[in-house]
Amino acid sequence: MTVMILGLLIFLGMHSVRIVADDWRATQIQRMGELPWKAAYSVVSIIGLALAIWGYGQMRLDPVWVWQPPVGLRHAVSLLMIPAFILLVAAYVPGNHLKARLGHPMILAVKLWAFAHLLANGRLGDIVFFGAFLLWAVFDFRAARRRPRPDTAAPGMVGTAATVVIGLVAYYLFAFHLHVWVTGVPVM
Repeated sequence: MTVMILGLLIFLGMHSVRIVADDWRATQIQRMGELPWKAAYSVVSIIGLALAIWGYGQMRLDPVWVWQPPVGLRHAVSLLMIPAFILLVAAYVPGNHLKARLGHPMILAVKLWAFAHLLANGRLGDIVFFGAFLLWAVFDFRAARRRPRPDTAAPGMVGTAATVVIGLVAYYLFAFHLHVWVTGVPVM
């Protein structure tokens, strides 16, 4: 579990710079330039995420059970992941009502994803992994709400409909085809 925790610290630490040191981040971007900053940020984040995922996989080989979730909660996860995928897509599709109304749909998607997976996983490693993402998302959402919102495209029904349709297709593809390949765990 040590590798997973190290990876989480690196990945979520990089993603917390705007929460705890936004002025430092701005100074680094000014000093390095935006592209080099994004490159360094991305490399460190990818290393952290890779370590977290690898450590998570290692943790599953020798699990420590904290509780045994009821089977029905697995169905709840499947249902909660539908809006999570739609929110994730809303962060990228221009001119949708979800992004205009919520401001930070990707962070909300992470919250929902982490919360849903905490419901259905009772191993200590699961609680640490998904709990870390949930805690980060709570703090990041609060920090993001305090920053001025960038101008976005005016919301319209086309952008909103596209967001929902793409989100549902992405959910279907991931839940029924990719989840077992990526995680080794079938959805149901």
